Amino acid sequence: MTDPAVIETSPSAGTPDPIHNCPECSLWLPPMTLACPECHTIVYADYLRGLGQLAMSQEQERAWPQARETWQHMLQWLPAGEQSQKVAAHLATIDERIQAGEQRTATWKKRLGPLAPVAFFLLKAKTFLFALLKFKFLLSFFAFFGVYWALFGWKFGLGFAVSILIHEFGHYIAARRRGLKADLPVFLPGLGAYVRWYSMGISLDTLSSIALAGPFAGLLAAAACAGIYFYTKVEFWSALAHAGAWLNLINLVPVLGLDGAQATHALNRMQRGLILAAAILFFASLHEGVFLFIAAGMAWRLFTGTAPESPSSATMIRYTLLLFMLGALMGLMPETMRRF
Repeated sequence: MTDPAVIETSPSAGTPDPIHNCPECSLWLPPMTLACPECHTIVYADYLRGLGQLAMSQEQERAWPQARETWQHMLQWLPAGEQSQKVAAHLATIDERIQAGEQRTATWKKRLGPLAPVAFFLLKAKTFLFALLKFKFLLSFFAFFGVYWALFGWKFGLGFAVSILIHEFGHYIAARRRGLKADLPVFLPGLGAYVRWYSMGISLDTLSSIALAGPFAGLLAAAACAGIYFYTKVEFWSALAHAGAWLNLINLVPVLGLDGAQATHALNRMQRGLILAAAILFFASLHEGVFLFIAAGMAWRLFTGTAPESPSSATMIRYTLLLFMLGALMGLMPETMRRF
């Protein structure tokens, strides 16, 4: 699944969706209007807020060139005025920092002479080792595996952990294919996992595609387990297939930080109502209770949040197909998970 608390901004990811009406007074706006002429609201305030948060985090990490790029990008979406002047002044401060750093590097190169390349290599190696110590992927994966090993034995624990790993890599690969920065998955033992990726400025259709890429990868993993079960008749594989399909359906419930919530942003209220009806029909035909949770979540989404001006039909089709295929896969499997 993806966690909206860690979805951040990348200026290289593109531009925000065009806004044609003032967020405050709903006045119609010509293309590329940055401030409402009626109420003077900054039109792309939410987008700018995300950029500002990213720039501050980059400064905390002392990534000054990246921070400068982000602040510079903000100027394109800020109307002329006091705020744009403050950003321009802050950019000048960052330029001074970058220049001072370059001067220090040149000074040390001069002092160290022929030893300078060795010294800078050791400095980079230290930074790399420090990053390895902070690297959570492998450590969190083995901790996650250990929890399910203790609960269900090593075979099911490993298979279940790998199934979730495949789900998370669905998000990771989908984000990287679109040129977005993404971190490797982090596992939360006993709870789940998430992929941190940087997405502000992309379209809602792209956002939903990346969100649904996890359940699609999870579907493929569960289908592979089902195929092995039908070939071998070993019930261990049916347990993995059933558990994997159930878990990915849970991720399609449109609440909190689950994948379904991210995908629902690209749907208008009519499309949400259609998926609600589809979930009820799938429950009636497949008798899987998880569809009631999806239906309840989608009913809640009918009356909460905003709906896009240009909804995504592709997202509705992908969402509905995932519901059907995961539900059908659960229905084909005997419920043998408790044995492992």
